[in-house]
Amino acid sequence: MHHGGVQDLAAAWAALLARHTSDPGTAQAGAELLAAWSEPHRRYHSVGHLRDILDHVEELAGYADDADAVRLAAWYHDAVYAGRPDDEERSAQRAEQDLSRLGLAPQLVDEVARLVRLTINHTPAAGDHNGEVLSDADLAALAVPRERYVRNTAAIRAEYTHIPDEVFRKGRMQVLVSLLEGPGVFRTDHARREWEATARENLRAEFATLTD
Repeated sequence: MHHGGVQDLAAAWAALLARHTSDPGTAQAGAELLAAWSEPHRRYHSVGHLRDILDHVEELAGYADDADAVRLAAWYHDAVYAGRPDDEERSAQRAEQDLSRLGLAPQLVDEVARLVRLTINHTPAAGDHNGEVLSDADLAALAVPRERYVRNTAAIRAEYTHIPDEVFRKGRMQVLVSLLEGPGVFRTDHARREWEATARENLRAEFATLTD
């Protein structure tokens, strides 16, 4: 994926924030977020992933009750990414701190943080439309063509160099099983129609390579 810099993302951030605050610190907050997404250890959870999830949120925005809350959550959902269990919690706290400082409405800040925390396990409750959109947009990466899926999987593995192979393999298998045995990877009608079958094929193929 070749991106012409991050100016378009910075502009998208500015437009999103301008709907909710006139605080002069928004541009700086956006620049700091983009710097976090650009950290060199991010092989998968990078600016490319941010761009993809934002595109997928737009594709599904009609299903959300508050599309801007979902957009903001997408910006923050991997803001902290160290390959550790508390990444999502720390990302949610960063959203709370940044957005409160920028003067966004408290109920919007709370909803953004709730949505970021939901990406720990991608199991939105029935009727949680914002959560369904964010979860589906994040998991849409599972429905890419096989070669790209294999590249993504290798990139994710490269982010966990501190984890031994056997431990990583067991953890990855748990993730795959929970996705394959659940009621469906996706929640919204559009995602189920467009992405479910491909995602399941990719997950099953990866599972087969782990159980060889």
